[in-house]
Amino acid sequence: MTDEYKTIAAGGEGYYTEKRSKFLAFAHHVESTDEVKELIAGYRKKYYDARHVCYAYMLGAGRAEFRANDDGEPSSTAGKPILGQINSNELTDVLIVVVRYYGGVNLGTSGLIVAYREAAADAIAHAEVVTRQVEEDIVYSFSYPQMNDVMRIVKDMQPRVVSQTFDNTCEIRLRIRQSEAETLRQKLNKLL
Repeated sequence: MTDEYKTIAAGGEGYYTEKRSKFLAFAHHVESTDEVKELIAGYRKKYYDARHVCYAYMLGAGRAEFRANDDGEPSSTAGKPILGQINSNELTDVLIVVVRYYGGVNLGTSGLIVAYREAAADAIAHAEVVTRQVEEDIVYSFSYPQMNDVMRIVKDMQPRVVSQTFDNTCEIRLRIRQSEAETLRQKLNKLL
């Protein structure tokens, strides 16, 4: 199991035109279906005069949650090619919306597939692709005299300190790469 995944850091925009039809593509970093719904609603409102607002998204480091929508285009001619670009670039936590302005000439199913695929590819090409780690939170409670031992482990393993409270009973919340989480847990538990 790998604890890395690829996503985009910020949005990217793409464009494709074929037989007077215009395809405007927008790539976004998203982390929930609520974010996806909000962005799509925004595009439907902003581009109210467009014929189609098609999209695809992939969520989660395991790439298990995804959806493709053709928005009235013939079945599998819009959403699937967009999702195909997300898959071929091995991205997750990403939404790609392609807005189509109809140019008066039918493109046919193969023409639509190419147009949506190329628009999505252009949006990805204009976005910054980054590799991120799957992280895990570890909360550890300890007594104040153990402070030096705990901080030595934190210094050695270098997890991010999310929060900490120092009182009679101290608590520290650490965030570390998933592959190193068990090692950190074992080192901390040896202090007990």
